[in-house]
Amino acid sequence: MTVSSEPSGASGRAGLSPVSALGSAASAIERFALAPASAMPLAALRIGLAAVLLTQAALVAPLLFDLYGPAGILQDPLRDAFTPRELPGIGWLTELLAPLGIGEAPVLVGTGAVYALSLAALLCGLRTRAAALLAWSTHRMLMVTADPTVYGADVFANIFLFYLVWVPSGAALSFDRRGHGSRRALACAPDEPTPAARLGLRVVQLHLCVAYLASGLEKAAGQAWWNGEAIWRSVMLPEYRQLDFSWLASHPWVAQAAGWSVLAVELGYAFLIWPRLTRRVFVVATSLLHLGIAAFMGLGVFGAIMPVLTLAAFGVPAEPRLPSPRPALPRAGGG
Repeated sequence: MTVSSEPSGASGRAGLSPVSALGSAASAIERFALAPASAMPLAALRIGLAAVLLTQAALVAPLLFDLYGPAGILQDPLRDAFTPRELPGIGWLTELLAPLGIGEAPVLVGTGAVYALSLAALLCGLRTRAAALLAWSTHRMLMVTADPTVYGADVFANIFLFYLVWVPSGAALSFDRRGHGSRRALACAPDEPTPAARLGLRVVQLHLCVAYLASGLEKAAGQAWWNGEAIWRSVMLPEYRQLDFSWLASHPWVAQAAGWSVLAVELGYAFLIWPRLTRRVFVVATSLLHLGIAAFMGLGVFGAIMPVLTLAAFGVPAEPRLPSPRPALPRAGGG
């Protein structure tokens, strides 16, 4: 009898065909994208984003007519000059409702009211998908109307409101969940881990990773963030200046170190926020970065929205909780 001298492990490795390798890769991708997950991170995203936007709406509401009313700073003709014509804004809605005798002021108030009410419903998880759709569409309309004042926070808010239209963010911490028992037509209980929750979470996570990596690469391509000039300008420009940072001129290394820290957080985010060992560090570092932007540049909404996104996407556990074992019942008769 002839005994083969080839190790069994080598034979096993040699037998791994390209088809098997592709199958293993496909299984790994499927687990990554569709393994059932809790809806808690998406619920945290819904609640946090709605709370920040409601606060922003409360701050802007008293100035609405001063900015965009018939006698405001950005009146209808000037506003139309800045507004992308292919996207609907308040002017478009006013023209649409003009045959009914509804003027610009009621349209502006009505749009703002629908926006605020939809955010309140989104916060509570009441008719979550419909509330998200209303919040996204009215937010988009107000963004188009206020195009000269729009910045990164508004863009991120609108994108993630759009995601909330599709992901099951109402499956946890919501009134929809409490009223779910009477709607047996739905496929599963609201607190049951689902592939849809995992897929929605992955979309949010990957979007944030791409956004931070792109921002970090753009910053790293120039010299301003390496030598501290970008930090100096950020805290010294009159429109952003909150405190007196003129002392940085005598200590340029502080601005340089701050610039390097920003680059480290943004460039490392996409790679180091996934491993458990470094995830908490980067969640905290990213939150501190944006809270610093809020404190030192006055960009409060941006400084609040971005930590909400990161905390919801990577700081809230998504893994299903294992059911706790039930205690054994005593037998009748004491045996």
